[in-house]
Amino acid sequence: MREADSPVQVRAVGERLGLDASVHGKLEPLRAKMTKLADRGWLHKRPDGRFATRP
Repeated sequence: MREADSPVQVRAVGERLGLDASVHGKLEPLRAKMTKLADRGWLHKRPDGRFATRP
């Protein structure tokens, strides 16, 4: 997340982590983890579904 210059999609994070992004089910656990981080204030979830780091 910190390497990205702009908000990123879950798919991009999954690809960077080496997950198979072509299978939708592989990304859902990652999306859930990122949503939890957003709920806790570590990340910012944008209305378009992308995530960004908090300043």
